[in-house]
Amino acid sequence: MTNPRMMSTYSMWSLFRNCRMACKLRYLDFLVALESDPNLRFGSAIHQFLECWHRHRDLAQVLDRIDRAYPNRAGDEDQQRDWHLATAIMQAYAGRYPSEEFAVVELEKKFEGEIVNPATAATSRSFLLAGKVDGIVRIGDEHFLLEHKTASLLDSGYLERLWTDFQITLYVWYVEQTLGIRINGVIYNILVKAKLQQSRGETEAEYEARRAELIAKSKTGKSTAQRHMPETDDEFQARLAIKYIEPGMFHREILYISRDRFAVLQAELWELTQNFLDARRRDTWYQNTSQCFQYGRPCAYFPLCRSDFSPLVRDNHYRIEPPHTELSDPSTTTDNAPVF
Repeated sequence: MTNPRMMSTYSMWSLFRNCRMACKLRYLDFLVALESDPNLRFGSAIHQFLECWHRHRDLAQVLDRIDRAYPNRAGDEDQQRDWHLATAIMQAYAGRYPSEEFAVVELEKKFEGEIVNPATAATSRSFLLAGKVDGIVRIGDEHFLLEHKTASLLDSGYLERLWTDFQITLYVWYVEQTLGIRINGVIYNILVKAKLQQSRGETEAEYEARRAELIAKSKTGKSTAQRHMPETDDEFQARLAIKYIEPGMFHREILYISRDRFAVLQAELWELTQNFLDARRRDTWYQNTSQCFQYGRPCAYFPLCRSDFSPLVRDNHYRIEPPHTELSDPSTTTDNAPVF
């Protein structure tokens, strides 16, 4: 009896390329950190809200979904922050794009295909590749992938790096092969996350200390200073709305796909599969310490690696969860991995 082929995703191969140990911990040991990365969590949520908007074009429905996504925001600072930002982004997005130049063909479309040896055209007996694209849209007679991105800063460097997007070019090829739709390029739909923070105001003690300092500096020995009160939700939303009127908070970038890259990417993917099989056969999973603090934050598995894989750290900082939950219905998964 033949063994079933292992399902793989771009996320898996990207992690394997960056750090083999991290890939093993996630995709063979099924470990997920108990504390999720807030940036990934917010990005996953925005994908859901954008899908709702592009599917129904009903802002009230989107805002209701945002409210339901953050039910404890009144007492949870993280939920309150994300609720404010998501609400402001989607309200401004609906105003920025009340109509579209493209027609939606598919949203959150899953695919599954063979991994092929480009030298022999033989299919892998060990792996399949699956994925999910944010959208497929049509402009005239041309089809494009719609790819949502949230960014903290949008500059020329960010836009230049889009050309290096291994994932999206690979997915273009698989969408063509599995869905039979020729894809001409990618529309990157970029939403910038405002850095504004809701003012917490002053405590009574903080106010009295500031007032005393002002009085000490005053020639009259008096001060008319008033206590800074917390910013209300409505006041903060109004300030965010003004921010999102600024140019550059939303951006669309269209890149046409060079079909010459397909063969190169297929060869790279095949090479990764062979390296993975070799690592699994020899049980050799190298740690790439240059990736431990990529993007300015520690890798999810850094505490485990640093502890020399202490069972105590493993049990207290991680849970077991099946891989590839990013392909599941967002309403039925707790994984906060980015959608690839």
